[in-house]
Order: sequence, then structure tokens, then C-alpha cells
Amino acid sequence: MTYDFSVLKNNLENKGYRVSVFDSKEEAAEYLNRQIDGKTVGFGGSVTLHQMKVFDLLSTHNTVYWHDEKPEHMTVMETRTAASRAEIYLSSVNGISQQGEIVNIDSTGNRVAAISYGPSKVYLVVSANKVAPDYESAFYRARNIAAPLNAKRLNRKTPCAIHADRCYDCNSSDRICRNFSILSQKPTGVEYEIILINEDLGY
Repeated sequence: MTYDFSVLKNNLENKGYRVSVFDSKEEAAEYLNRQIDGKTVGFGGSVTLHQMKVFDLLSTHNTVYWHDEKPEHMTVMETRTAASRAEIYLSSVNGISQQGEIVNIDSTGNRVAAISYGPSKVYLVVSANKVAPDYESAFYRARNIAAPLNAKRLNRKTPCAIHADRCYDCNSSDRICRNFSILSQKPTGVEYEIILINEDLGY
């Protein structure tokens, strides 16, 4: 089934974002590979980026920092810090409304921080399954679908990870939903490009 991104694309462009639409993750990955060259690149934690295999492509001609692919000489925190200070930052999103409001949930805060401020350009990858009809639905999706599945993937000892069905608003030390980011408009001072992919990817 083909998803019609026309309304979302128009709304995002009206908010100041550059928007590119692709039929497949392979096409999107090749586009990013052509666009980003000779740069320092940071990655946020993302199943979608893993599925796109874009790290392998970019690493051949860029310096890429990603705590999921941590260099042997760096700690996880050092890698996250280097990623947040890179020239280019890539991340997926946890939810997005048809009106163009972008929702992300983070534990450490490195991803939502870098998306909001630091790099000179941010690419946000949005697959069809991340799109919700309105802001409330996008926030619900991020908190009750994406976060539990990510907690389960990360082997966290939280109610949502055990059941993988919804947020329980727990007080567990393993809780990952600690930082919430809502981009209602494109932040100033940074170039943003939204990559829309006509596939279901990640959580």
C-alpha cells in the first residue's frame, strides 16, 4: 500500500523544513550517501537507521559517531557527545502528526538535544508507520508504541518492556521515557531536512 505524503509534505514545507520523499529505504539511504560527504556525522539511537544501513555507507567517506557502533577507543558517553557536536546529525522520529508536529522521546537526552541544537544540519527520517492524524495521536504513538518496543529491545526492566503494550508511567531506574521533544515549527539557526520513506520501518 502506498502512503500519500502530500499533505504532510506540504505542512512540513510551510513550517520551514526541506522535505524529500522516497519509495524505499534503499533510495533514501543512497540519497543521504550522496548528500553527505567529508563531514563529521552524528547518529541518534534508531532502529530505522540500522534497517537503512546508512551507517555503513556514510562511514566510507565521513567520520561517523554512533553509540550503537561505538569505536573501540571511545566510551558510549564520549561517542554520544561527539555525535551531538558533529556537523551533521541523523535521527528517526517516534511520531509525527499530519500537521507536521514532530515527537521524540529519549532517555539520556543526547538525541533530542542534538536534534534541537548543535549540528549545522539535521536529517530526520520518517517512515510511513510513524505518521499520526494529529498531535495527540503522534504523542500517544511515541509514548505507547515506540517507547515500549524500544525498552523491550534494550532489555530494560520496566512494565512497558515486559508487556510491550503501553506506557505505565513507571518510576523504574530503567525507564527510557525521560526527555520529551516536540518540534512544532522548524527551529531557527539550523538547516533541517525531513526524509519521508514510503515503508514501515523501526518502531
